[in-house]
Amino acid sequence: MVKHIVLWNFVEGLSADERREAGEKMKALLEPIKELVPGAVEIQVVRNELTSSNRDIALISTFENLDALTTYQNHPAHVEAGKYVRSVTCDRACMDYEFT
Repeated sequence: MVKHIVLWNFVEGLSADERREAGEKMKALLEPIKELVPGAVEIQVVRNELTSSNRDIALISTFENLDALTTYQNHPAHVEAGKYVRSVTCDRACMDYEFT
């Protein structure tokens, strides 16, 4: 299994409502890709509401193997979602790791 975690901050200048709307749109664009990619186990978008964190939003996903992650990353729906995500976020951090 492969865990794929991506963390972002929203770009400066977004109001609280715009940040909420951006998070909802990211969730709506990314989570359904699970049904399109063989080997995708879980795709979850989580918006941070706690002051103890230093990122605004996270993508937490699990794939059966590295090939499934690669398929996800290259899937047209993911590529299209990425265009929107890049327009509302900055400071991207990513960690992928294998586990059993």
